[in-house]
Amino acid sequence: MGKPVREYLLTLCVTAAVTYLLTGPVRKFAIVAGAMPEIRARDVHREPTPRLGGIAMFFGLCAGLLVADHLTNLSEVFEKSNEPRALLSGAALIWLIGVLDDKFEIDALIKLGGQMIAAGVMVVQGLTILWIPVPGFGNVALTQGQGTLLTVALVVITINAVNFVDGLDGLAAGMVCIAAAAFFMYAYRIWYSYGIEAAAPASLFAAILMGMCLGFLPHNMHPARIFMGDSGSMLIGLVLAAGAISVTGQVDPDAMRLFSGSERNTVHQMVPVYIPLLMPLTIIAIPAADLILAIVRRTWRGQSPFAADRGHLHHRLLEIGHSHSRAVLIMYFFSALIAFGALAYSVNAASMWIVLSVVFLSAIGLVLLLLPRFTPRAPRWAERFVPPRYRRRGAPAAAESEPAVVEDETDETDERVPVAAGASGVNGATAVGPRSRAR
Repeated sequence: MGKPVREYLLTLCVTAAVTYLLTGPVRKFAIVAGAMPEIRARDVHREPTPRLGGIAMFFGLCAGLLVADHLTNLSEVFEKSNEPRALLSGAALIWLIGVLDDKFEIDALIKLGGQMIAAGVMVVQGLTILWIPVPGFGNVALTQGQGTLLTVALVVITINAVNFVDGLDGLAAGMVCIAAAAFFMYAYRIWYSYGIEAAAPASLFAAILMGMCLGFLPHNMHPARIFMGDSGSMLIGLVLAAGAISVTGQVDPDAMRLFSGSERNTVHQMVPVYIPLLMPLTIIAIPAADLILAIVRRTWRGQSPFAADRGHLHHRLLEIGHSHSRAVLIMYFFSALIAFGALAYSVNAASMWIVLSVVFLSAIGLVLLLLPRFTPRAPRWAERFVPPRYRRRGAPAAAESEPAVVEDETDETDERVPVAAGASGVNGATAVGPRSRAR
C-alpha cells in the first residue's frame, strides 16, 4: 500500500464539507422537532439553541468512509480489514441512542447499556484489543474475554470523558480535533516509519474524526447556533476510542524490531510500543481528570456520580473571571500541550529539550490562568480581521466614536455577566447521567 497523504486530505475535506453543509438543515430540523433546551436564568445563551448536531457529524462520518472506500490506496484498508465496518456499526448504534436522548432524554442505565452494546458490536466484528505490551514482560496476549472487557471499558470511559467536557461552545469538538490530529500523526508514523499496515485503519479514523469536528466547529463556536448534543459527543468519543483500540490491539510490537542494542537503548526504543497504552489517556487527559474529580466531588457530597452540577473545570475558569472564548482557548492549549507532548516524546524519548519545552509551555499556561482579566490586543494591521474586543481602544477612530466604545464594553460585559451564575452551556454532565439544561 502506498502512503496516501493526499487521499487522507481528500477524505478529511469531504467529511468536513458534508458535516458543515448538513449542519444548517439539521439545525432547522431540530427546531421543528423541538429538540431544544429550555432557557433558565443561569443559562449563558439568550435564545433557545437546538441540539442534534450529531446527525450532521454522523453523515459526515459515512461520507468519509464512502469516499475512502473508493480511493486507490485507502480502499485497501477495507479489503484487508473489517475495522471500518465495525466502526460504522458501533457508531450507528451509539448515534441512534444519542439522537433519542437529545429528543426524549432516555434513562441513564439505558444509555450506559447502549454504550456497552455498541462496544460489543465492534468487538464481534474484529475491532478489539488482542494484546498489550507490558514493560518488563513484553507482548502479552489477551484471552477473548479479557480483550472484550478491556475494549468495552476503554470505549465507555472515552465516551463519557468526551461528553463531560462538552460544556462550552466549541469546547468538545475543538479538543477532540486536537486529539485526533496528534493521534493521526502518531498512527501514520507507525505506518510510514515501520511499514506496519495494521496502523492504516487508525490513521483513517483519525482523519475522518478531524473532518467531523472541523466541519461542525463553525456552527458551534461561541455564540453557538447549534449544539452537538449526546448524539455528537458520544459519537466522536466512540470514534476516538476506536482509533486507540485499533493501534493498541492490532499492531504487533514485534514487527517494529525494536529489541536490539543495549538495555538502555531498548527501553528508549520501546517508547513507541508503550505509547498506545498512554496516548488514549493523554488525548482525554483533561476530560478524564474532570470525570474523576466530578465523581469524587459528587460522591463526597452524598450525591449520585451521574448527578449534574456546575463544578467542571470549564465552569471554574468562568468563575475566576475568564470570558467564554478565553476559557475555551485555555482548554485547547492544555489539550494540545498534553497530546503533542506525548507525541514528541514517542519520537525521541531521550531528548531533554522535549521535557523542557513542555515545562516552559506549562508555565505559560499557568500564567494565562492567573490573568483572567487580560485581553490581548491585535496589531494595527490585523484589527480588521479580529472581533472588536481585541482591537486597540486608543485608536483615533475608537476615541471619536463613543458608541463603538460602549459596544466594546458591552461585549465583554455580556460575556461575563453569566459567570456569577456559574453555568455555561452543559450539553450533558455525563453521557450516562441526566443532562443539565444549562448552557
